[in-house]
Amino acid sequence: MRDFLSSVRFKILVVILTVLVGFMIMAVYSGGTGQLAAQVISFVTVPLQRVSSGIAGSVTEFFDRFLGASELYDENLRLREELSELRKRQADYETVKHENEQFREVLGVMENRRDLKMETAAVIARDPADRFYSFTIDKGEMNNISVLDPVMTADGLVGRVTEVGKTYAKVVTILDVAVDVGAYDSATRDIGIVSGSIELAADGQCKMEHLPRDSEAKAGSLVLTSGGSLFPRDILIGRVVEVHPSVHGTSVIATIEPAAPIKSVKNVFVVTSFEGQGED
Repeated sequence: MRDFLSSVRFKILVVILTVLVGFMIMAVYSGGTGQLAAQVISFVTVPLQRVSSGIAGSVTEFFDRFLGASELYDENLRLREELSELRKRQADYETVKHENEQFREVLGVMENRRDLKMETAAVIARDPADRFYSFTIDKGEMNNISVLDPVMTADGLVGRVTEVGKTYAKVVTILDVAVDVGAYDSATRDIGIVSGSIELAADGQCKMEHLPRDSEAKAGSLVLTSGGSLFPRDILIGRVVEVHPSVHGTSVIATIEPAAPIKSVKNVFVVTSFEGQGED
């Protein structure tokens, strides 16, 4: 008997009986076993409900944040597309603005040069292998453009047409060694020939040869076309950069910086007719 009273089983039984007596006393004071059972169930389930409610709230908050981030991402994409469209419109506006400015400048020239007839054209292709920066324009025979027609911008002379198709034409620039242009120094009135140079073309420059040995041409002087059958008179070619004697010392050579942006020109004017054209 003593062994049983000191055993673990007896101790467990005492604990169980104590708990049952406690529940019975609680039942008496709480008004019955039904309420007691409810309290016991609540005691067990309420903590579980709190845990599950917290988990549910966290999951809901996560999905709310995820959906909100998705909406922000979509809104960001929409704003980027709108910004891209606005930038494109701005670029188009700047292009049209530049073209209009060129047109106004050329119209100013046309008012004083009524002998010139011009056709506007856009550069549509360039030969990346050509060291003299030749290019193709989007106008041709259908626009009365012919081989040898001079090509210029509002800034100055660019070159001449060498090949013509129905809707296109190829242009060689004044940087090309195959192009010779009669020209004169506006300050000294000395006459020479502007032509291309392999060495100077890399820097976007050309040269003026056959100037008199005693020429006073100097840096800063403007060089214009002297006229003839191939190019109209008084079209600006460029500005003198430096002057030096020829190899034999019998003449002077001037390095010319073209007035027109030969390397990057995008829009040009083809002179389809001028006074003295083809009269040699």
